[in-house]
Amino acid sequence: MSFSWTPHRFAGGALALDVANSVILRVDPARSVDRFAMPEQLDAFGDAANRFSAERALFGELAPVEPDNRTGFLALREAIDRYFRARALGQDHDGLLADFLEKAAAMLRKASGSAALEAATARSALRLLADGEIERLKICGNCGWLFIDRSRNRSRAWCDMAVCGNRAKASRHYHRRKKEAEP
Repeated sequence: MSFSWTPHRFAGGALALDVANSVILRVDPARSVDRFAMPEQLDAFGDAANRFSAERALFGELAPVEPDNRTGFLALREAIDRYFRARALGQDHDGLLADFLEKAAAMLRKASGSAALEAATARSALRLLADGEIERLKICGNCGWLFIDRSRNRSRAWCDMAVCGNRAKASRHYHRRKKEAEP
């Protein structure tokens, strides 16, 4: 299955979160889709990140993941998701932190340079740990993606208002109208 990497796919606010969000509907295994399951989609992600990522100015022109590093990169993606998701949910995350740091260190050692997508992803995740924005980490109420709430009053509920926000509002409207129409 082929698809386009659109700006919506980079709604996380950090490259590391956008990588973690490459698994669609992660919380529903029956409907879950891994956008990196096809190598050409993983290669295309780097090009799209160069155009749409919130951190594109920090990392410069990203190079695709080296074929020898793909398994490690996917392991890093899963470690990022587990750690930051547990953190956003307020769950115990100390053991997950150690695993995440090991995966990040492995990618930084293996990457062919700082412009490699795997190195940039590891650095992006480490930046989230170091700066104060980790306290703004949330999970989208519609799709389950991780994102940084940069709104002034920290009230953002969706990763992207134009997509998930509209879907949630349309769903509420539909159910309200359906309930009103019942005898």
